Amino acid sequence: MRFFVFILILSFTGLCGAQTISADDKLHFGAGALISASTYTVVYVTTKNKKKAFWYSLGASALAGLAKEVYDSGKEHNRFDTGEWGATTLGGLTASTTINLFVGNKKKRRTAKIALVN
Repeated sequence: MRFFVFILILSFTGLCGAQTISADDKLHFGAGALISASTYTVVYVTTKNKKKAFWYSLGASALAGLAKEVYDSGKEHNRFDTGEWGATTLGGLTASTTINLFVGNKKKRRTAKIALVN
């Protein structure tokens, strides 16, 4: 039985070669992260609201990816690529989630009050 499972696993390893990430998708991911990070910063500094900053930054990266794909699909010999739109949105989700974890969690330090007694 172990031999059969081993052969079955080996037969599927050849199918994994098509699951590579193209350089263009990496650029889309980076652009989405950059758009999201800058939007998060602007919205959070303006409103001091983490929820609003998160959703606006995620929406901005998704909207930018959608706009680029709609623009590209209008060109000759191009089509709407949902993978690139997803990569842009995923980059935005990654950046906004990471920033959301670390922004605004300052702990208030308690200072010790020392009484001077004579």
